[in-house]
Amino acid sequence: MGLIQQHEMKCGEKQSFTLRGSCQIRKAKCLLTLEENDVETQTYYKSGDYMISGIISAMQARFHPLSFDRSPSTKFSRKTSKFYWKFLPFLLATKDLNQNTNFLPNITLGYNIYENFYKVEMTTDPLLDLLSDGEANVPNYRCGRQRNTVAVVEDAETGISIQISTMLGTYKVPQISYSFASQILRDKTQFPFFYPMFPAEGVQYPGMVQLLLYFKWTLVGLLAPETDQGERFMRTMPSLMLRNGICAVIYEIFTLNVADVVLSSKQYRKWRGVNVFVYGSQSNSFANGMMIVEIILKTFQEPIIEKVWITTAYWDLNLVLMFGIVSIKYFGSCFSFLIPKRKQVNYDTVPTLYLFLLNFVEKSFACTSAKDGYSVKIWRRCRQREEVVALTKEEIDQILAMDSYFNYNTIWAVGRALNSAYISTSNRSKGNRGIKLHSFLQSSQFHNNSMDGVYLDEKGDLTVDLDILNWMVLPNSSVKRVKCGNLEKGASRDFKVLIDQKGIAQAEMLKPFPPSRCVESCHPGFMKVAQEGKPICCYDCRPCAEGTISTIEDAEKCTRCPAHQHPNINRDVCIPKTETFLSYQENLGIILASLALLLSLVTGLLLGIFIKFKGTPIVKANNRDLSYVLLIALLLSFLTSFLFIGQPRTATCLLQQTAFSNIFSVAISTVLAKTVMVVLAFLATKPGNKMQRWLGKSLSNSIIISCSGVQIVLCSFWLGTSPPFPDTDMHSQSAEIILQCNDGSVAMFYLALGYMGLLAVICFVVAFLARNLPGAFNEAKLITFSMLVFCSVWISFVPTYLSTKGKYMVAVQVFSILASSTGLLGCIFIPKCYIIFLRPDLNTKEHLMSK
Repeated sequence: MGLIQQHEMKCGEKQSFTLRGSCQIRKAKCLLTLEENDVETQTYYKSGDYMISGIISAMQARFHPLSFDRSPSTKFSRKTSKFYWKFLPFLLATKDLNQNTNFLPNITLGYNIYENFYKVEMTTDPLLDLLSDGEANVPNYRCGRQRNTVAVVEDAETGISIQISTMLGTYKVPQISYSFASQILRDKTQFPFFYPMFPAEGVQYPGMVQLLLYFKWTLVGLLAPETDQGERFMRTMPSLMLRNGICAVIYEIFTLNVADVVLSSKQYRKWRGVNVFVYGSQSNSFANGMMIVEIILKTFQEPIIEKVWITTAYWDLNLVLMFGIVSIKYFGSCFSFLIPKRKQVNYDTVPTLYLFLLNFVEKSFACTSAKDGYSVKIWRRCRQREEVVALTKEEIDQILAMDSYFNYNTIWAVGRALNSAYISTSNRSKGNRGIKLHSFLQSSQFHNNSMDGVYLDEKGDLTVDLDILNWMVLPNSSVKRVKCGNLEKGASRDFKVLIDQKGIAQAEMLKPFPPSRCVESCHPGFMKVAQEGKPICCYDCRPCAEGTISTIEDAEKCTRCPAHQHPNINRDVCIPKTETFLSYQENLGIILASLALLLSLVTGLLLGIFIKFKGTPIVKANNRDLSYVLLIALLLSFLTSFLFIGQPRTATCLLQQTAFSNIFSVAISTVLAKTVMVVLAFLATKPGNKMQRWLGKSLSNSIIISCSGVQIVLCSFWLGTSPPFPDTDMHSQSAEIILQCNDGSVAMFYLALGYMGLLAVICFVVAFLARNLPGAFNEAKLITFSMLVFCSVWISFVPTYLSTKGKYMVAVQVFSILASSTGLLGCIFIPKCYIIFLRPDLNTKEHLMSK
């Protein structure tokens, strides 16, 4: 099939997708049978040369969850009335801009308004529709409708804003947000076409904390919806409050789907003294959080004090307090941070205003429903009529005072930017100017006079001055609000709260504020630590953790001592650490040194015995020269233990591992040479065997020199590249500084150790295979057992070495050296001494020849 191409052409009465230039509609088969939806995707629009689109939430709705046992559908389970005043600013602002002769001459502004019901899943269809020029919602194709969308205006929460920005960014369509969105959206590398009208979320947080401190409310609850914004609030506020000595003892994150809310009164019962809730509220869930707390408190038997709420709400709360929480019994008052506005609403007339707006919208828009051939969606499109009933100034002011002036001012700001872009270019074509608009949206002039109270600070960042309002629901269900202060940006980057004492006094006269605090004190050496399920404010005084101290009363946290110091017993001052190493003055060092000395003497004694009895058959039969070399190597290996005991020095650190590795390699190479010589000796006795020419010192010497020479090369490379050196470990032990030798290269240490292991395994295998050879003095069995002991010691050494610290790590290696060397000494030489001294009758040539 050919590639789908984009054409603008007529085909009968309609434009369509075409295949290689053919003009016909190809409808795809849809094997999925869909149920009829309750929800029609809806748009209100007015055509124009340039279009300003809006994605708004004018109605809250709950939908039936999707299920896999029936066809998917979108059906309401519950919905609220539509707030028509949320999208009427588009009509009012575009009308004012079009009638203003100083803006966009000969250009008509239009708009597209989409409803998303506060839902991420209901936002995709509007985005596809506004990005599509055709009858079907297929971006990148022009087939029917023509739009020149220059900007998209929205006030969604962060999750929805990110979804919008992700799709619009592909087409470089500006996204104008008039909400306190997340700082994430300020990242121009991820969201280059996102333009905020307000500061980032969290601008109210410092004011909320300072308000708590002013009233000495140190025992509070935290509440937020289960959204990205709510979760960030719950992550940010606890640490911010703790730094100021405020305890959040109740944490409640509730799902927006009320049917899925799981209520638990456990923490509320435990902290009945909490009378203040800090609420990370959102416009679509403001009443939900209060209702959840209300339901839980109603389960208590004893009298409950009315609660105070401090919220992040920046919108007018009259409506939600009048109609959303009128039944809440334990609602005392609510603090919010409101952007100042010029007009106030007479909310006594809201029901009348709602009916008026409903009638106005029905008369101002002509709606049709249609389903295109490419989609399963039914769109209800409401076009603004040419003639619209004029609204009086009082009606317009009342509409805009319902927090709609945010939207109205934003559209005006886009209009000014578009006018500047239009004037600055000589190209007056009616092409899409969305991309060209970006430079004007980034300028400081875009924000000047755009929104009351919002301005750029000295660093060019958006900031805002907020009014602190206290809202109360009076016994007659009327709402009273009192201005209690301001939240202003100071000379620095910090915000400061200016309290209006008269406003506070007036609010307390209407409804006194309850206490919500808990105070104790701790002595130096202790810190305030909440028990499980308890706040830091109602704390137990617990000693500072190991390695930390506190020097003041009521310390919020303990501070760690410098690396070379540790706390005293009282943990209120740091004292110097003591230096420690495996020394000759302590019991462990004395024991290991004594063992090393004893075994060295025993080895020297055995060497003397073998020299004295060098002429006896048993010594001669077991290759006395190799026995001498092995005994000398074992003697030196015992003596290397003394390099590990005592304070580490440069010389001892250089010699420790290298001397140990080389001497042990010589010892194992000697044992390997003895084993090979045993095998060759018996092979040479067979008639016609040519192995006899290999017998002699040259072969055994070659084995010793070549095998140990490899280890010497490895150790030389080690010393040349990363030599060991004296080092200190200040962190493994709390009260000690460990003086130790740093191996320089851990890899080289284990390489040298691994090479010795390889030699031992080879020796073990050869000896095991030769264990059944005849002979009175056949050493193969003894070598097999000695290598088994040797390998067992060093295999167990590795995990033990890695699991110990400090001087005990050194002790483990010294013990392994002594144990493995003793294994070789005992298994190979003790049986010979037994024959020499206790069974001389076996140490004869006749006995040897008889075998």
